[in-house]
Amino acid sequence: MKNILFVCLGNICRSSMAHGIMESELEKRGLSHINVDSAGTSNWHIGNPPDSRAIATAAQIGVDISNQHARQITPEDFNNFDLILAMDTDNFKDLQAMAPKNSTAELAMCLDFSSLNSGGNVPDPYYGGQEGFNLLIGMLEDACKGIADHITNQQN
Repeated sequence: MKNILFVCLGNICRSSMAHGIMESELEKRGLSHINVDSAGTSNWHIGNPPDSRAIATAAQIGVDISNQHARQITPEDFNNFDLILAMDTDNFKDLQAMAPKNSTAELAMCLDFSSLNSGGNVPDPYYGGQEGFNLLIGMLEDACKGIADHITNQQN
């Protein structure tokens, strides 16, 4: 596995946080050669940095996502990424509908790799308060560790 893409609705909260946490987890394991990116299914925030609350919350665990910029998923992503991870079932359904017939990417739910919340949705904190962002950190850290374990197991 060489390329991982996290996808949420706007690419300014959940997927951008997962992107940064995954890069950090891979670096800790000596797997920084794996490319990680994030995108949104919508075009609402293209070019914008992550939500300031997402930046601040990620920084609390030593992850800097301030240089990321939102983008919308493209048809090419379905062949450029090995694993595309949706944050919730709506994102997953959108990805299934967007995927070209010749797609080589594996589509999965981000929390399929979580030991704590397997198969669930990553809640969107955008319209809530800081507590929603704080909740995401634990969920995404656990899922990213599970994804890194999955990659390590594939390589062995």
